[in-house]
Amino acid sequence: MKKSLIALACITALHAHADVNYQVTITQPQHHLADVEVTFPHSTQTSIDVQLPDWRTGRYEILNLANGIRFFAAEGHDGKALKWEKMDKNTWRVHLSEPTELKVQYQVYANELGLRARHIDDTHAFIDASGFLMFSESFRAEPIKIDLDVPMEWRSVSGMDFADSKHSFKADNYDILLDSPIETGINQLHKFQVDGRQYELVIWGEGNYDVDLMLTDLKKLVKTGTLIWHDYPYERYVFMVHATSGARGATEHLNSTIIQRHRDSFKDRDDYIGFISTAAHEFIHTWNVKNYRPAGMVPYDYVAPNYTDLLWLAEGSTSYFEDYLLLSAGIATNDEYLNMLTKRVNRHLDTPGRQVQSVAASSFDKWINQGGDHGSNYSTNIYSEGALVSMALDIDLLEKSNGKISYRDVHSQLYKQHKLPNSFTSEDVKRILKQLTGRDYHAWWANHVDKPANIDFNALFDKVGLEYKHPKSASVVANLEGKAKQQGELLKLLHVARDGNAWRAGLTAGDLIVAFDKHHVRDSLSASLAHFVPGQTVKVDFIRRDKLMTSELTLNRDYDKPKKITFTETPSAQQAMLYKAWMGVAHPNEKK
Repeated sequence: MKKSLIALACITALHAHADVNYQVTITQPQHHLADVEVTFPHSTQTSIDVQLPDWRTGRYEILNLANGIRFFAAEGHDGKALKWEKMDKNTWRVHLSEPTELKVQYQVYANELGLRARHIDDTHAFIDASGFLMFSESFRAEPIKIDLDVPMEWRSVSGMDFADSKHSFKADNYDILLDSPIETGINQLHKFQVDGRQYELVIWGEGNYDVDLMLTDLKKLVKTGTLIWHDYPYERYVFMVHATSGARGATEHLNSTIIQRHRDSFKDRDDYIGFISTAAHEFIHTWNVKNYRPAGMVPYDYVAPNYTDLLWLAEGSTSYFEDYLLLSAGIATNDEYLNMLTKRVNRHLDTPGRQVQSVAASSFDKWINQGGDHGSNYSTNIYSEGALVSMALDIDLLEKSNGKISYRDVHSQLYKQHKLPNSFTSEDVKRILKQLTGRDYHAWWANHVDKPANIDFNALFDKVGLEYKHPKSASVVANLEGKAKQQGELLKLLHVARDGNAWRAGLTAGDLIVAFDKHHVRDSLSASLAHFVPGQTVKVDFIRRDKLMTSELTLNRDYDKPKKITFTETPSAQQAMLYKAWMGVAHPNEKK
């Protein structure tokens, strides 16, 4: 890192300090097109590399964002064209024959809403710098100004401050620009104030959302920051919401977030809890990631993967804390919290990859980890797995300190001791754990973080007055260890659990099941196996490569209803105390 900073200092010395100016003109919104002009300050360099990021913050995946760039051109201060060559898929090298200001122009095709990097249509544009705005390392630290030329009826909103007009913004440098997306278009804008800080909710798209409910709960949510951290790192925060026809997901930014949900996925209580949980997740990121983050990600390298074995702490711990904030704020109920936790634990236990890949390895491999059948069998997810490892550490801390020290204290110290531009390593986290508790956590870390986590949920939940078991109404059924969906009159296997009964029988994802013991399949696996019993060996007729094949498998014992986390009916005083220390609210069955 020292070498790169020295190199940057040498480059900086070759040009005068001045603003980098961006002009974005929405030219043909119905065709998802915009023209971009970037003016870089006067420079004495012989060449300047201009680049578009290869990934965007919050999504640890190479996205090939430069594939929408066309008609690149460059000119000097005199308006004469400059020679340039493309060095790789997202780098353009412009040659300067004399000291000059540099102006580059290009067209952007923006029709990838789900990436949350670039989208334009006849009602709006979502502008994330990673998908729109080229940069040069030579000028990365220079002040930024961006002007938008958009239809008159459009409104522009960003976490950045306004500059010269209602469609103009400014930032101290490119890093802030890249972490401050712009939503411009036909939208709703709602402003509110909590504890002296300014907030905005901007919504693009029609949907079945209840704005009053959203505002009520967001006001509750933003008051919870001090439950973990000692201060707020912003004076203004923007919640951006896209009510879409398909794209969904969310991304955290410096003092804003973008949340995408299907336009009809707000009204039902489960859907709404999904929305507000996402808002809580991204809000937590304002501290965890945006103000303290692991080494390997400081500073960001926008054109290469940023490797760290702590993404589980950045993302998984955030997923873990989101439920705590909702419960503590009175937004979610105890039962809703347990339903969310049950889904997470059941998903974890239904993922064979949990026995193969640790959260540390999953963090490092996030850039290449794949989903699907193989991913489920051999990989873990930094979000869900990281949340459960965070929970195990939290309950361990609470139990051993009699409720006085929690995992929240660890994150509070990370914010105090390792705030950007500093960073932290695994050893720093273990050092903080020892500072807080007086105990060495190297062995715990080795068993839960560096190795695949083997969590005894029954024992863990018992400490805080919870039980994990099948409902009394659950019935024993025969089971094939895999997942399938109906495809015409057949069942297509989507996933076959590693080393399960279907795996041992030679079945694999993609096989089309025709019949069990000559009985034609029904519309689901459960319905197709309803007439069989656990332990029974059946013949499976299936199609692979357009050929009818047959195999045998022995059905497993399972239940028609999954395990569920419930409250212990008569918790001990210790269990009730730890539950309250854990979740911030009283155990519902605590003796008064």
